[in-house]
Amino acid sequence: MNDRFEINDLLDAYGVLLTEKQQKIADLYFHEDCSYQEIAEMEGISRAAVYDAVHKCRVELARYESLLNHVRHAKIRSSLYDRIENITQDEKVLTLIEELRNTETQEVI
Repeated sequence: MNDRFEINDLLDAYGVLLTEKQQKIADLYFHEDCSYQEIAEMEGISRAAVYDAVHKCRVELARYESLLNHVRHAKIRSSLYDRIENITQDEKVLTLIEELRNTETQEVI
Protein backbone atom coordinates (compact mmCIF):
# COMPACT_ATOMS: atom_id res chain seq x y z
CA MET A 1 0.00 0.00 0.00
CA ASN A 2 2.39 2.68 -1.20
CA ASP A 3 0.21 4.52 -3.67
CA ARG A 4 -0.52 8.02 -2.35
CA PHE A 5 -3.95 8.07 -4.00
CA GLU A 6 -4.89 4.89 -2.16
CA ILE A 7 -3.53 6.26 1.12
CA ASN A 8 -5.48 9.48 0.64
CA ASP A 9 -8.68 7.51 0.01
CA LEU A 10 -8.04 5.52 3.19
CA LEU A 11 -7.30 8.70 5.15
CA ASP A 12 -10.55 10.24 3.93
CA ALA A 13 -12.47 7.15 5.04
CA TYR A 14 -10.68 6.23 8.25
CA GLY A 15 -8.57 9.23 9.27
CA VAL A 16 -10.94 10.07 12.11
CA LEU A 17 -10.06 6.72 13.69
CA LEU A 18 -6.40 7.71 14.05
CA THR A 19 -5.13 9.63 17.06
CA GLU A 20 -4.92 13.42 16.74
CA LYS A 21 -1.12 13.18 16.53
CA GLN A 22 -1.33 10.50 13.81
CA GLN A 23 -3.88 12.59 11.91
CA LYS A 24 -1.63 15.64 12.02
CA ILE A 25 1.48 13.76 10.90
CA ALA A 26 -0.44 11.91 8.19
CA ASP A 27 -1.91 15.18 6.92
CA LEU A 28 1.51 16.82 6.79
CA TYR A 29 3.11 13.84 5.09
CA PHE A 30 0.41 12.70 2.67
CA HIS A 31 -1.59 15.88 1.99
CA GLU A 32 0.99 18.63 2.48
CA ASP A 33 3.85 16.54 1.03
CA CYS A 34 6.22 17.46 3.87
CA SER A 35 9.36 15.39 4.36
CA TYR A 36 10.10 13.39 7.50
CA GLN A 37 12.69 16.01 8.44
CA GLU A 38 10.28 18.92 7.95
CA ILE A 39 7.63 17.24 10.08
CA ALA A 40 10.20 16.38 12.75
CA GLU A 41 11.23 20.04 12.98
CA MET A 42 7.62 21.28 13.09
CA GLU A 43 6.58 18.76 15.73
CA GLY A 44 9.76 18.81 17.81
CA ILE A 45 10.34 15.08 17.42
CA SER A 46 12.97 12.94 15.73
CA ARG A 47 12.91 12.01 12.08
CA ALA A 48 12.72 8.35 13.19
CA ALA A 49 9.62 9.13 15.28
CA VAL A 50 7.96 10.66 12.21
CA TYR A 51 8.89 7.62 10.12
CA ASP A 52 7.41 5.32 12.78
CA ALA A 53 4.21 7.39 12.99
CA VAL A 54 3.74 7.36 9.20
CA HIS A 55 4.38 3.61 9.13
CA LYS A 56 1.85 3.02 11.94
CA CYS A 57 -0.72 5.15 10.09
CA ARG A 58 -0.27 3.06 6.95
CA VAL A 59 -0.62 -0.17 8.92
CA GLU A 60 -3.71 1.02 10.79
CA LEU A 61 -5.40 2.37 7.67
CA ALA A 62 -4.76 -0.91 5.85
CA ARG A 63 -6.13 -2.83 8.83
CA TYR A 64 -9.31 -0.74 8.92
CA GLU A 65 -9.83 -1.29 5.20
CA SER A 66 -9.21 -5.04 5.49
CA LEU A 67 -11.88 -5.22 8.19
CA LEU A 68 -14.44 -2.80 6.78
CA ASN A 69 -13.78 -2.61 3.02
CA HIS A 70 -15.39 0.82 2.88
CA VAL A 71 -13.05 2.24 0.23
CA ARG A 72 -13.18 -0.86 -1.95
CA HIS A 73 -16.97 -0.95 -1.83
CA ALA A 74 -17.20 2.79 -2.59
CA LYS A 75 -15.06 2.29 -5.70
CA ILE A 76 -17.24 -0.62 -6.81
CA ARG A 77 -20.40 1.45 -6.30
CA SER A 78 -18.90 4.35 -8.24
CA SER A 79 -18.03 2.04 -11.11
CA LEU A 80 -21.56 0.65 -11.14
CA TYR A 81 -23.03 4.17 -11.17
CA ASP A 82 -20.81 5.00 -14.16
CA ARG A 83 -21.96 1.89 -16.01
CA ILE A 84 -25.63 2.66 -15.38
CA GLU A 85 -25.15 6.27 -16.52
CA ASN A 86 -23.56 5.02 -19.73
CA ILE A 87 -26.51 2.79 -20.65
CA THR A 88 -29.47 4.99 -19.78
CA GLN A 89 -30.85 8.36 -20.76
CA ASP A 90 -33.74 8.13 -18.29
CA GLU A 91 -33.63 11.39 -16.31
CA LYS A 92 -35.22 9.80 -13.23
CA VAL A 93 -32.52 7.14 -13.10
CA LEU A 94 -29.77 9.72 -13.67
CA THR A 95 -31.19 11.90 -10.90
CA LEU A 96 -31.23 8.94 -8.51
CA ILE A 97 -27.63 8.13 -9.37
CA GLU A 98 -26.64 11.73 -8.66
CA GLU A 99 -28.41 11.52 -5.29
CA LEU A 100 -26.60 8.27 -4.52
CA ARG A 101 -23.23 9.83 -5.42
CA ASN A 102 -24.02 12.76 -3.12
CA THR A 103 -24.75 10.41 -0.22
CA GLU A 104 -21.37 8.73 -0.83
CA THR A 105 -19.60 12.00 -0.04
CA GLN A 106 -21.69 12.53 3.10
CA GLU A 107 -21.00 9.14 4.67
CA VAL A 108 -19.23 9.12 7.99
CA ILE A 109 -18.02 5.96 9.66
